[in-house]
Amino acid sequence: MIPGMGGMEMLVIAILALVVVGPKDLPMLLRRLGQFTGKVRNMANEFRASFDEMARQSELDELRKEVEALRNQQAQPLGPELENHMREISADLNAMPTVSTMPIAEPEAEPELPFAPAPALETEAAAKPQRVRKKKSDDAPSDASAPASDTPGDPGA
Repeated sequence: MIPGMGGMEMLVIAILALVVVGPKDLPMLLRRLGQFTGKVRNMANEFRASFDEMARQSELDELRKEVEALRNQQAQPLGPELENHMREISADLNAMPTVSTMPIAEPEAEPELPFAPAPALETEAAAKPQRVRKKKSDDAPSDASAPASDTPGDPGA
């Protein structure tokens, strides 16, 4: 919506356009107005995109200049205090034993247990419990869908 225009103002403009242009030519006028508005929006979007691209390009140029300045800049000497600390650190690193110079520890003997270990089972089959299979009894009903009754001879229970 247009800022500062309410519903009443829009209604007055619509009635005025209907009277001035006429009902026959009003749809063609609105279509052309919509096309013109679309072109103006596309031009504004293109302008905004080109402006954003120029801003990105200028930022990249500034970053390139900073990188070049850092590459061309000579290494400044460290302060004497910092150089002393660096020497101490490198001396400590050189004095540390490496893996190849470290003594190899002998493997420890197994500790004696205060109790005797349990005897090992001879086979796995001996350790597993045996499953007992039940045979089918002759008096079981042959139809599996028939309900089983608690008492023999009770047909409806």
